[in-house]
Amino acid sequence: MPKISNKGKNMPESPIRKLAPFADIAKKKGHKVYHLNIGQPDIKTPEIAINAIKNIDLTILEYSHSAGNESYRRKLSQFYKQQNVAVEFEDIIITTGGSEALLFALGTIMDQGDEIIIPEPFYANYSAFSTASGGSVVPVISTIDTGFALPSISEFEKLITPKTKAILICNPGNPTGYLYSKDEIMQLAALVKKYDIFLIADEVYREFIYDGDTHYSVMNIPGLEEHVIMVDSVSKRYSMCGARIGCLVSKNKEVMATAMKFAQARLSPPTVEQIACEAAIDTPKSYFDEVISEYRERRDTLIAELNKIEGVIVTKPKAAFYCIAQLPVDNADIFAQWLLESYDFKGETVMVAPAAGFYSTPGMGLNQVRIAYVLKKEDLISAVRVLKEAIPIYNAIRLKKLIAAQ
Repeated sequence: MPKISNKGKNMPESPIRKLAPFADIAKKKGHKVYHLNIGQPDIKTPEIAINAIKNIDLTILEYSHSAGNESYRRKLSQFYKQQNVAVEFEDIIITTGGSEALLFALGTIMDQGDEIIIPEPFYANYSAFSTASGGSVVPVISTIDTGFALPSISEFEKLITPKTKAILICNPGNPTGYLYSKDEIMQLAALVKKYDIFLIADEVYREFIYDGDTHYSVMNIPGLEEHVIMVDSVSKRYSMCGARIGCLVSKNKEVMATAMKFAQARLSPPTVEQIACEAAIDTPKSYFDEVISEYRERRDTLIAELNKIEGVIVTKPKAAFYCIAQLPVDNADIFAQWLLESYDFKGETVMVAPAAGFYSTPGMGLNQVRIAYVLKKEDLISAVRVLKEAIPIYNAIRLKKLIAAQ
């Protein structure tokens, strides 16, 4: 029988989606499943973007430029400048989602055997994209005790080797909801400059900031233009996950010229979706004010309800719409599958993302889950109620099995 590649074998499963078959089974049983596992907002996409699709007047659905429509890139450049991120349209390549932007970035800078340092827990696909690029992730651990703040710079520094090509951060953080301060960003900037490596920042959640904090973009760091690569996307900003439009941004001309080869190899990003995204840039500020207010209320509701469960440890996220919760269970993977396969509370159950999949250090995050607060407040309350009722039952069953096995 022909063999598949070692690279393919080493590609990790998604902790966000791997339990989907069990959720399907639960639904076939008639159970309502609260999806806390995935960052799919229920917020309406801006009407201006939807109307742009409805009103398309095309006779031929052509390829776009490999870098994306120039009109969209020019408008996107102006959008960033309004956020004090000074980039020109030539500094932008439109991609098929932020995922492709990350693949282009890693493919551009990594050779076989190279390493990339990432604070963990991290977005699970970073590991998959690194594997696909022939490299590997070197984790530096952040902890729930500090709210997943940036680890000490000395912890990063001792991991740097001749194989290190970059430090990758997600700011604001998925899965933690942590927002790096300007001081933390500047510490990383000094480090990458010292060792002449790249700083890649996934800034997809840049709009979702709460409690008066502010986001500091890596593109704003003076003197670091040759070292910085930014990844962005419309998926969360405009609740347009299905559009699959993102972008790669850098002032490093060699990086952009190399990434362009990858862009040409896949021909072009989607044409129709670019039209919608270009229109979405004109979304009024009132839309974001309402969305951020709604997410802040959802966050506060979720954290308040989780804190009512004995033994749960959770920190209030500063941004994005995720949190990591430590549960009083032995294994969150087993618990999450059991919730879908074997448990319901009054016909309802919950799908969470086991957090071990967001770590690359073996044994980390075994009793943690990532929760996305993208559901309305009433559903969040009901979902946490299911967790509260389920945990003692699960623990009793596990204890019984443990005793029987002795």
